[in-house]
This record gives sequence, structure tokens and C-alpha cells, in this order.
Amino acid sequence: MSQSVVKNSEADAPPPNPRSGGGLKGHPWLTLLTVAVGVMMVALDGTIVAIANPVIQEKLHAAPSEIQWVTSGYLLALAVFLITAGKIGDRFGHKNTFLVGAVGFAVTSAAIGFAGNIQTVIAFRVLQGLFGALLQPAALGLLRGAFPAEKLNMAIGIWGGVIGASTAAGPIVGGLLVEHVNWESVFFINIPVGLIAVALGLWILRDVRAENAAKSFDLPGIALLSVGMFALVFGIIKAPEWGWGDGKTLLFLIGAVVLMVLFALWQGKAREPLIPLSLFRSVPLSAGVLLMVLMAFAFFGAIFFVTFYLQNVHGMKPVEAGVHLLPMTGMMIVGSPLAGIAIGKLGPRIPIVAGMLITTTAMFGMSTLDTGSGNGVMSLWFVLMGLGISPVMVGATEVIVGNAPLELSGVAGGLQQAAMQVGGSLGTAVLGALMAAKVGDVLPGNWAKAGLPPVEGEAGEGLKQAAQLGIAPPAPAGTPQQAVDAMAGAVHESFVSGMSLAFAVAAVVAFGAALLGLLTRRGTTDAGPAVHI
Repeated sequence: MSQSVVKNSEADAPPPNPRSGGGLKGHPWLTLLTVAVGVMMVALDGTIVAIANPVIQEKLHAAPSEIQWVTSGYLLALAVFLITAGKIGDRFGHKNTFLVGAVGFAVTSAAIGFAGNIQTVIAFRVLQGLFGALLQPAALGLLRGAFPAEKLNMAIGIWGGVIGASTAAGPIVGGLLVEHVNWESVFFINIPVGLIAVALGLWILRDVRAENAAKSFDLPGIALLSVGMFALVFGIIKAPEWGWGDGKTLLFLIGAVVLMVLFALWQGKAREPLIPLSLFRSVPLSAGVLLMVLMAFAFFGAIFFVTFYLQNVHGMKPVEAGVHLLPMTGMMIVGSPLAGIAIGKLGPRIPIVAGMLITTTAMFGMSTLDTGSGNGVMSLWFVLMGLGISPVMVGATEVIVGNAPLELSGVAGGLQQAAMQVGGSLGTAVLGALMAAKVGDVLPGNWAKAGLPPVEGEAGEGLKQAAQLGIAPPAPAGTPQQAVDAMAGAVHESFVSGMSLAFAVAAVVAFGAALLGLLTRRGTTDAGPAVHI
């Protein structure tokens, strides 16, 4: 792929050294600290709100379909806007974009906390997703501009560790806040974090933008991509409810394909395209994007079931379940910086392939879990999962951002995040559908084997849906304890059967991602874009 070279003496120079009279502005490690604080809000919000949803539903008298959109609306807005947000950063500067994202995220968080009804919560969650989309590509663009090429892997590794730590802290912090304060505090916590990010940003960040970045926006391209991404992610989100063969699901998914084809055709004709097709002439970059999709499909899709397994099968409280996941998230926190060092020395290919093979092993191991699995065996697989995912998250990010032209670093960051969002949504939906089908197949047999009378009609359908989450049905008053235990056992056995199938499929996908990792290589573009203050 032909590379764009910025004709500026600053482009090849290392980032300014604060001890040489340049002050703290633009200092690479302080830049990393600043963007990590901002992105921490987005990562934390991805898991902390899930713990608050049941209380929000109760306090605001929300319907089940409405409470679903507290999460889905946020994720949908995030996925749809990421690539466009990256382009905004390339055009107007990543510092400005980061600051607007941080302010907007904090303000919308406050608005959600003060909302008095579920409709207002959903509306501001969508806005929160849009501002969150501004933060993430801008963070990667700022890191690209602050660090020389030989240190970028380490920076991305630490950045990934912060995301892992924030994701891990979400269920624990959320559980503590909901239990001891209120559900509003889950959103109010973003206000001080956002203020710190803005203060550090104004003090530390040096504006980063390439001099030859596009000066206009590809509005038709933005419209086609946004509507196409909306149709894709919305169709995936609703598929488990509507059914994969339902006409509405097919309409959204086929419509998404048509819009993406039209988008690609337009990009070949546009004077200043949103995503130049030449970007994908880089085989490593294209492989990195697909690798990110497959990794997120396997990891986020399968991990979705672990929280239900811990809480509903093993009877743990949310905070306790979060603590039990610490072996995995702890390895991600520690492993991401170490992965950055390894990738810096070996290149991304070996760590990525090794990481996906370890992840494959962990997925197959988790497919063997049963209702009586102890903490030791669970922790073993969780540790391997965190150890395997770390080099893939860091390596694939470096491959995508590092192989993109300098003036498209924001778009590349948006591609990386969008690939993760689409892969995670697709994995959750597809593996969820496979799991639901498996639970539906084995539940009647397990129910009968437990000596329980058959449950039919509407009650039977309710039982099946509860079993898909590992929830045992409430027993009528006076039911013997032996029968209560038998019902719980049948439901839990059925849930574990479905979860095992989901992990087995995720393992196959992870192995495919390991093979794809063979096509990756270190970024070959220039070390840093022209910097303007």
C-alpha cells in the first residue's frame, strides 16, 4: 500500500521531552494518562450500568423492552458513530474531539442521573453513546501522535490494561453503588472522572492532526455508513427476539448489506471519501479488522453467559460474581502492558497467534464446566482467557492503527472500535441463539428425568425463557424441598448444556482468528503526524 508522508520536520522527530524546556504539553506518558482517564469512563460504563438495570426498571416502572434499550441504545449509538467520530478527529484535531467527547459524556451522565422517567434515560443514553464514540478513536489518534513507533506498542498495551481494569471494576463498583447509594450514582460517578479528563486534556494534550487530512466531509458516505451500521447492529440486537428467519430481521440484515455495498461503491467515486478503499489494500490492516471482529465475537459473546452462570447457577451476588472474574480481568490488566513489550520485540504476529491459541484452549476448557465446577477450575480457565486475549487486543489495535496512513489514524481507530462492537454484538446474538436452541432441546428431557410433571403452554414457554438465563422457576408455597431442588437442577443442567455449546462454537471461532493472525505484521507507516498547538 502506498503510504502518505507528512512533509514536516516535526513528523519524524520524537515527542517533545518535558525536561528539555518543552513543558508538560505533549509529554507522551502524560498524554497516555490523560486519554486513559477519558476512555476509562466509556469502558466502565459498558459494565457498570448492567448491574443497575434491574433497579432502574423497578424505580422507573420500565417495561422489559424499555430497560433493554438502556443498554442497546448506548451500544447502538456507539457502534454507528465510531468511524465518523474518527474522521472528525482527523479533520478538527484529536485533542478537540477528545475534549468535546469528555465534556459531553459527563454532561449526559448527569442528565441521566436526574432523569425522572425511562424515556429520558434512554434518550440521554443514546447521546452518551455518541459522545463516547468521539473519545475512543481520538484517544488512539493522540497516542499515535505522542509516541514514536518503537514505543507505541507499550502505550497501547497500557491503554488496553486500563480498559480491562475499568471493565473489571464495573460490576464491583456498580454493585456497591446500587446496594449502598442509589442507581443514579452509577451515572454521577462519571462527572468527576470527566472533569479530571477535561482538566488534564487542557493542560497536557498537544493537538494532533495530519497536515494533509481531508478538509471536507463525505456527507453521502457518512449517511450510507451510519444507516448501514444502524441496520446491521439493530438487526443483530433484535434477532434473538424476532428470530433469525423472521422477515423483519432479514429486512434489516439484507438492508445493511445493500447499504454497505452502496457505501463501498460511493467511496470509489467520492473526491474525499470517508474511508478510502485503498486503506484495505493493506493485507495486515484488513486482517487486523477481521481479527478484531472474530476475537470480539468469541470473547464478548461467550463471556456474556458467564455472569448468568455465576449468579444464577452458583447463586452469587453481582459483587461476588465480579470478584470471581478478577482472575481473568486481572490477567488482562497485567498482560496488556507485557503484550505491548512482547509485540515491540517480536512483532504482532507471534503474540497474536499464541494469544488466540491460548484463548481457544480456555474456551474449550470453559465448555467443560458443569453445575458443580469449583472455583479452582473456573479460575484456571479465566486466567488463560485473560492471558490469551491481552496480546490480541493490543496487537490487533497496533496492526490496524499502525498500518493506516497518518491522516487516517482517527478513522483507523474508529474501525478498530467498530469492529469490536459489531463482533461483540454478533457474538452475543449468534451464540445466544445457539444456546437458546440447545436449552429448548434438552430442558424437557432433564425436566422429565428429574421426575417432574410436564409444563406446557404459556407456562412452559416462560420456563424455557427463564432456563436460558439459568433462572429456576419460583415454586408454589408448600412445595417439598426435594421438588424445588429437582426443578433448579433441571434448569441449571439445561443452562450449562447450552453454555457449553456456546463456548465450543466460540473456541472454533477463536481458532479461526488464530489462523488469521498469521497475516498480520507490524505497522509500516511513519512514526507520528504533524503536531500543531
